[in-house]
Amino acid sequence: MEGARATARRPDARRCLCGSTQVALLDWKAGSGNVAGRAFKRVPLQAQRPCAHRVRALMAASTIQSVPGNTSMGWTTMVSHPDTLSRQWLMLQWIPRQPRKVTSRELANRLQAEGFKVTKRTVERDLVALSGAFPLASDERNKPFGWSWQKDAPQFSLPGMSPLQALTLSLAHSHLQALLPAHLLQPMAPYFQQAEATLRQSLGKSGLRAWNRRVAIVQPTQPLLPPKINAKAIAGIHGAMAEECQVALRYRSRSAEKPMKFRGHPLGLVYRGALGYLVCTIGNHDDPRMLALHRVEAATVLAEPARFPAGFDLQAYANSGVFGFMDEGPIKLVVRMEAPAAAHLHETPLSEDQVITNDKQGGWLRIAATVHDTSQLRWWLLAFGDQVEVMSPRPLRTAMVATVASSARLYDGGSAGDRQP
Repeated sequence: MEGARATARRPDARRCLCGSTQVALLDWKAGSGNVAGRAFKRVPLQAQRPCAHRVRALMAASTIQSVPGNTSMGWTTMVSHPDTLSRQWLMLQWIPRQPRKVTSRELANRLQAEGFKVTKRTVERDLVALSGAFPLASDERNKPFGWSWQKDAPQFSLPGMSPLQALTLSLAHSHLQALLPAHLLQPMAPYFQQAEATLRQSLGKSGLRAWNRRVAIVQPTQPLLPPKINAKAIAGIHGAMAEECQVALRYRSRSAEKPMKFRGHPLGLVYRGALGYLVCTIGNHDDPRMLALHRVEAATVLAEPARFPAGFDLQAYANSGVFGFMDEGPIKLVVRMEAPAAAHLHETPLSEDQVITNDKQGGWLRIAATVHDTSQLRWWLLAFGDQVEVMSPRPLRTAMVATVASSARLYDGGSAGDRQP
């Protein structure tokens, strides 16, 4: 195989060592990601059956600009076989990234569903050939054997990423780093890397020069550092959810000295900012529990199917208040606000039906809008302090009065735990 590759690097090479396929060679600058020459010439084939050299040449030529930082291929070829190219391109799209995997039988079934006349053996030959040009891995530890993209493989996509797409993705990465836990961003790492590579190559040649250094992201709330999450544990949880199986958990609660071990039935994941929670039932119990993901030390997928409580609704459970973001449903909110505090609502309204009118008291405005009565709404109102007054609905006004009064007692020395500064 190495001999074939070395031969193909020579400009005068026209045939694989096996003699089955005639190929056209194009010059490629290693590491530049550019193919010399804009058009590929069709070259007659001398054999109907593709060999590994031909497949590798075909796929390398058609995808070389889509693999950032790929300097392993020093040559590029193109042959005429659109069905083969389409089939193999779909296969590369369907192969998951480690630790997930897909079998040759599953790929063959999907290709047949797409109208390709292929056998499992054909797919196996394609996979072996493609693994010589792309960072694919075969897991042969347990049957059925499966194929994956290597965990650290560069992102593979076609067509290539445009400079504007790369810029948008780079800015999104900067914004999401403070909002999402690291394990949710990790699967996107190859895309972010491709975006950075595209920007390095493109920004110096366009009006987008240094644009990503001219945009800053400011969080509207107090930023908190996200907790560290065990990558293997979250992969096990994801696997159990995908297969709808039970999961063996080792979990350390906030107050426990030693971790607990138990079986869980995953019902879903809920994220509140940078904190993630596994909602599950434990053992033979039917009442849902929430487990902080950063406290899960280990998670192993089990063969037994998971049980789901009848009528369970994850969204309804999340809105019930167990996570601190209660949702009591829509209300007609009416508040009085000082004009400077309400200035932003002229441009960023609370709702489509928001109405702002002058209040009887000078320098104040009255705002009416249909919103959901949530914990976030109450935190938002409390943040304005004495610059806002809730007028209706009455239950919300009563709750705000109680919260403000309780807060005032903490500062006037009237609470049981008097503290001196």
